[in-house]
Amino acid sequence: MNTAHIDTKPVDLADVITGPVDTGPASQLDMYPTPVAALLQRAHHRLLTGGWCKDALVNEDGARCMLGAIRIEARGHSGLEADAAAVLLEAIRRKFGDGVDSVPSFNDAHGAGRLPLRVVDEAASLADARGL
Repeated sequence: MNTAHIDTKPVDLADVITGPVDTGPASQLDMYPTPVAALLQRAHHRLLTGGWCKDALVNEDGARCMLGAIRIEARGHSGLEADAAAVLLEAIRRKFGDGVDSVPSFNDAHGAGRLPLRVVDEAASLADARGL
């Protein structure tokens, strides 16, 4: 049977192949020396360990969305929070195009946290590369 005519969507292997999550020791959380990159790294770790959610900054189980994790890790530094959210939105748009309106809309468009967590980690690397 020839199935070449069937239109299929490519599969990202990172979404299919799973394994144990190694969060590393707490001393490695601030591996980036710059404040925005370190904040995004802490937010990523918070999402890994505390859980990811959608449609709320924090759900009844304590899981957080991307922006909720940034907000709690910014510890009241609104300027740092805004800078981290801006870098995160840029990382999202680099990967998924300018059609993404906001960090919350990207977060809430997903049924699982694997991709949002990956993008937070990539945003931390982007912030570090820029010295932010």
